[in-house]
Amino acid sequence: MKKNILLLLLSSITVLGGYAFLRYAYHVTDHFPFTQEIVLIIIGTVATVLITALLLNKQTAVEIEKEQSVKFIELKTGTYEELIRRIESMFLADSVTDKDIIRLQFTTHRLAIFSSPEVLKEFFQFLETIRLSIKDGIISNDSIDVSMALAKLTVKIREDLIGDIDLIGNYSKEQIQQLIVENSNRSSKLEAH
Repeated sequence: MKKNILLLLLSSITVLGGYAFLRYAYHVTDHFPFTQEIVLIIIGTVATVLITALLLNKQTAVEIEKEQSVKFIELKTGTYEELIRRIESMFLADSVTDKDIIRLQFTTHRLAIFSSPEVLKEFFQFLETIRLSIKDGIISNDSIDVSMALAKLTVKIREDLIGDIDLIGNYSKEQIQQLIVENSNRSSKLEAH
């Protein structure tokens, strides 16, 4: 902020000083042929260069901010995908091992870096549900509570990644949440014959 104010102040001084000098030069040169036109060309060139420099500076700042946002979203997405893979592998395994727990703990730390507070809160609830459903090192697959906890976590992850983009469509946040929960509920009732 201080750097921007200093640059603005220096630019103002330069513009005012340059204007005063060029105005003086314009009046001094009115006795010589074509010199006023040359001074006007210089004034136009300086103004063009100054405006172009300001626009390029602003464009560069916007592009850097955009790139940082894209990188941050990529990191978030990767962390969430890893979390879902960890949960899936825990459910598919014959039993939950110490390694699975350690991997989940490290994923928890990654979430702490990138996730929104809502995701962290819901993840805490999910971990509590998982903890209660583990019996003798095995996650109870028929537990509707685990499925619902995962659905709620997924809703918060979606909100964190997509944000207000969903509001552009025809669905509200509540409708999207209901769809995710209904899909999770239905998938938890599927049976292989």
